[in-house]
Amino acid sequence: METSRVLPHPLRRVVAEQPVPVSSAWRIRIRMDDRPGTLARIAIRLADLECNILGLTVLPVPGGVLDEIVLRPASGLPRQHLIDAMREEGCACSAVVDADVHDLVDPAATVLGAARRAVEVPAAVTEVLRGVLAADVVTLVPVPDANPARTEGGHRAVFALDGDLALVARRHWAPFVDLELTRALALLGLLTSVRDNVQGPVALDRPDGAAVVLRKGIPGDADAVSELHRRCSMNTLFRRYHTGVRTVPRRWLHRLLTPPRGTSVLAVCGREVIGLGQLIPDVAGGPAEVSLLVEDAWQRQGIGTALLTRLGVLARADRLAGLTAVCLPGDDALIRTAGRAGMRAERAGEDGAVRIPLD
Repeated sequence: METSRVLPHPLRRVVAEQPVPVSSAWRIRIRMDDRPGTLARIAIRLADLECNILGLTVLPVPGGVLDEIVLRPASGLPRQHLIDAMREEGCACSAVVDADVHDLVDPAATVLGAARRAVEVPAAVTEVLRGVLAADVVTLVPVPDANPARTEGGHRAVFALDGDLALVARRHWAPFVDLELTRALALLGLLTSVRDNVQGPVALDRPDGAAVVLRKGIPGDADAVSELHRRCSMNTLFRRYHTGVRTVPRRWLHRLLTPPRGTSVLAVCGREVIGLGQLIPDVAGGPAEVSLLVEDAWQRQGIGTALLTRLGVLARADRLAGLTAVCLPGDDALIRTAGRAGMRAERAGEDGAVRIPLD
């Protein structure tokens, strides 16, 4: 016996595949005392108003907590009615704004995802920071235009960057709290560490296309550093060591590459070491001593500037107070190099010392 089959009606299939309309979602911020039972009363009150809680984040603030709740309100519920209900519970509802699906993501996952995007696309830092802070807009401006005290009818947060630029975040619907600002600072700190790449090698972007890499020195570089000294002129070696040396004793090479408490940075082109920089911290916590040596054929090509810049990055990573170097009287080469590296160098006395403060 043949069994008959009922085929679905074409219109019935179309209706079934249409998305079900989803009601709007709100993001609300409620300031309350940090006392047991307060949040439970808020949840009960929201249930009485037929609001469905979709997400909750607790933001500690001075004198209490700020609960950020993403909810789906009852159909036709006025926002002011919700605000009045929170006030009746002894809480202050500081903001009720529209929310979307992105507001339901775990905050930690949001920050980690934002950090990944910012690392992969550094130019997107303003948009990434806007998402992390739930800001209305984030702009990149010169430091003199940042003006942290300005309000512009809303709320602002200013984040200084290296150089003369700053990021300014603006938000009208609610003030920024400390936890949000801490997340933003952690994100920017991560981006700085990635950019500086303190532990790894750095390739120089040179207009002539020469493949020059800056990296830390190791004992295995002793022969290459010895050859660097051999290629340097007597004048270059005298400006570095302040004495008439032509060759470097073997026992010096180890101290040049792995100085006590310090580090060395080599400029390498192919298999040749063409420059050497040293950073030696002061045991008393004063400025760290720096020194540079660039072979004659590579001088005035930015190698010394790149080495000094890298030493400055390493010094800042170690929270060092500044840099200092001893130069011969009338030798202003290091001061000029520091200027090209964006640093401010100055003579510290008649003994030839040059000081370079680090911001």
